[in-house]
Amino acid sequence: MPNDKTQNNARNNHAKIEALLNPRNVVIVGATDKPGNWPQRVWRNLKRYDFAGAVYPLNPARDTVWDTRCYRSFAELPEPPDHLVVLVPAKFVPATLREAAAAGARSATIMTSGFDEAPDAEGQRLGAELRQVIAETGLAISGPNCLGNFNASARFFTMTDDRPQKLTGGPVAVLGQSGGIVMAIKRTLEERGVDTDALITSGNETGLTSADYISYFAQQPHIKVIACYLESVHDGAAFLAALRTARAAGKHVVVMKLGASDAGRAAAAAHTGALAGSMEAFDAVAGTAGALRVRNLDEMIEAVEFLVHAPMPAGKRLGSLTFSGGMRGLLLDAAEANGLTYAPLSAVTHAKLSEILSVGSIIGNPLDAGFAALTSADAYLRCVKTLLEDDDIDILLLQEELPRGPGTERKETNLRAVNALAAEAGKPIAFVSMISYGLTDYSRQLRATLPHLAFLQEVDKCLRTMRAVTQHAEHARKTTHVVPHTPSREGCALLEKLRAAPGPDTLDEVASKSLLAAYGLRGPREILAACEEDAVAAAIRIGFPVVAKIVSAALPHKSDMGGVKVNLADEPAVRAAYRSIVAAAHAHPDRPEIGGVLIAQMVKGGLELVLGATRDPEMGQVILFGSGGVDLELLRDVALAPCPLDEAAALHLIGRTRAGTLMAGYRGRPVLDRHAVARALVAVSSLMADADGAIREIDVNPFVLTQEGGIPLDALVVLDRSSG
Repeated sequence: MPNDKTQNNARNNHAKIEALLNPRNVVIVGATDKPGNWPQRVWRNLKRYDFAGAVYPLNPARDTVWDTRCYRSFAELPEPPDHLVVLVPAKFVPATLREAAAAGARSATIMTSGFDEAPDAEGQRLGAELRQVIAETGLAISGPNCLGNFNASARFFTMTDDRPQKLTGGPVAVLGQSGGIVMAIKRTLEERGVDTDALITSGNETGLTSADYISYFAQQPHIKVIACYLESVHDGAAFLAALRTARAAGKHVVVMKLGASDAGRAAAAAHTGALAGSMEAFDAVAGTAGALRVRNLDEMIEAVEFLVHAPMPAGKRLGSLTFSGGMRGLLLDAAEANGLTYAPLSAVTHAKLSEILSVGSIIGNPLDAGFAALTSADAYLRCVKTLLEDDDIDILLLQEELPRGPGTERKETNLRAVNALAAEAGKPIAFVSMISYGLTDYSRQLRATLPHLAFLQEVDKCLRTMRAVTQHAEHARKTTHVVPHTPSREGCALLEKLRAAPGPDTLDEVASKSLLAAYGLRGPREILAACEEDAVAAAIRIGFPVVAKIVSAALPHKSDMGGVKVNLADEPAVRAAYRSIVAAAHAHPDRPEIGGVLIAQMVKGGLELVLGATRDPEMGQVILFGSGGVDLELLRDVALAPCPLDEAAALHLIGRTRAGTLMAGYRGRPVLDRHAVARALVAVSSLMADADGAIREIDVNPFVLTQEGGIPLDALVVLDRSSG
């Protein structure tokens, strides 16, 4: 639950955004007569769209500009400045903000670049100075490195875009770190008949962040959907809190996110870090909190179109009515490709449809109504109503396009009748086209009379949207609760001891397993050997067959360099394995420090799994589960969840993987104890939670599950000694 400080910050930031989007006046700092300059474009747009407040050009070296008076200082203005549009070189921006705040300004949009996004030391210095100024003055800042904002209700448009704009209030707010992209989203939504109420280009987000804007728009009664283009998340905790605020308010946040970095994954020391790329972590954590992530801008438009006009589905079972066998095939193929299913028609529904269409038997779902429905409005509407009444259908998709001009009275009559059905049905209805198409003014005017229907374009885009929407709806239906966590005294003490000890961040297998054992996750019988004789004695004590493994923090992937020997059945085999492993380590080009050779019980059979955790730089702690072993990266059968986990959440995580299906006794295989795996995942989660940032990655691979229980055969923990 948010604390008082968090709530106060939210209120303060809401007031700041109000000041940003509803200013009393605008001062354009950096006014100039240079041809095509951005200050003049901002001036023209504020005048063109009838902004009610005064607009003041300011330049300390000019008395006139754009055939109007130019002010040399804030003191010369006829009234205190309220909102600044800052277009001066970066080195002058901090001083400008201080002067403006002293004169009474409440907000500013900094279009100037050259701060934190710049690779040089001067840009970093200016970024730090800008943050200090914002903290000192309390100014509401969008940017820097942005392209302005607009608010339809205030006729406020400070974008530099010269193209004619529509400033009509609507159900959508758009925000993003790229001005060009958010304007493209706005234009395309308007082409589809969906108006944007407000638009923010957030740039570097040195001041206000995406989290602040999402939280603000979630409180606006007329906003249904918040469309976001994100390149990075600056404050993960605040972002997740904003998503939860939006969900609680019944608002949808659609996100297109950049940041699936191959380089970042390649640099990870553990398998978990390599597999848990930022997209997967974002989906696991932000998706659970309320974000609907789309892969590209086209999918964003389809998702917004659906969410603005249709209620959330109760499940993911589809029903469809088509006029074409080809369209039916396209829908079936796209549904399978996107993990969706068409529900079999019930006997009652089947009988009703057969009677309506006057055929003895009909093809199932999707229903190809063919000629009968095309020629009879009554038959068509009865088919639609019958499908809506089927309790096994959660979403109804109908084949149709919006007409581009008059002359299709029958089609328009049907559309209006279906809109009336949709208003009462409580189920989402979407019309789907075979292919993408353009709308005309006539199309948009008709579309405005059909507020309860979504019109989606192109079959595969539509089904990808349905998959995203149904996942979004599933997250929203789940009751979220705070997972109770009691720190482990033994685990915290050992963790602190390991962090304080000198050495690399990557712990060797012995140290990693000792940390996991403090949380109840204990491995097989094993003994660390410092010499060949110790190795033989250890094997005899444990009992043959055994495994021999190199122990070195510098060699996290032991198999790759010949550091693992398995199924050692007798003393000569152990001696040979020991010598081979040590020789391989000495021959390694990095000359790693060796901590010995671990002799371990040989565990045969069972299902190899991976358990892990990672600290995503944006989303925080994430837990991973999936199929393990040497083919982990190849199979990529993994699922992620936010940390901490309880056993119920761990069981749900297991059920999202193919490994979970195998554990349930797939095709005659033995049923394995998934609760043992769930408890192991909770143990990893508890360790990660206790670490509170002191662990970057945990990798338990393989974790072998047999009918007797689960055993971690190998483990790797990567510390962050700089935290805390």
